[in-house]
Amino acid sequence: MATETIDPLLFEPASMPAQPELLVSAVLHLMSHYTANSQESRACTKLASVIERHLKALADLPELAPVLRATCQQLSEQWALVVERTMASTTQRQNRFFRLVTGSRAN
Repeated sequence: MATETIDPLLFEPASMPAQPELLVSAVLHLMSHYTANSQESRACTKLASVIERHLKALADLPELAPVLRATCQQLSEQWALVVERTMASTTQRQNRFFRLVTGSRAN
């Protein structure tokens, strides 16, 4: 399945009413796309960011059981680290490419 076929509402948890079942369904769907598209780093960074936001939205829902809220909070933090690492790695590659193209050397 291509990322373009995902319902745009899945990308913004705040745009939907607080429906835990829909958020859980959406985040599981997005996680499966993240795994399937792991070769495409740009798509994966965006998906990881959306997954993190969905998990954070779930963690903030007071009607969820405490254990589920805690799990979503922990997973949200872990996905945030995935996003940070991916973005840092992309920035490093871009900097190396820029130095290569411009002939600059790191000191």
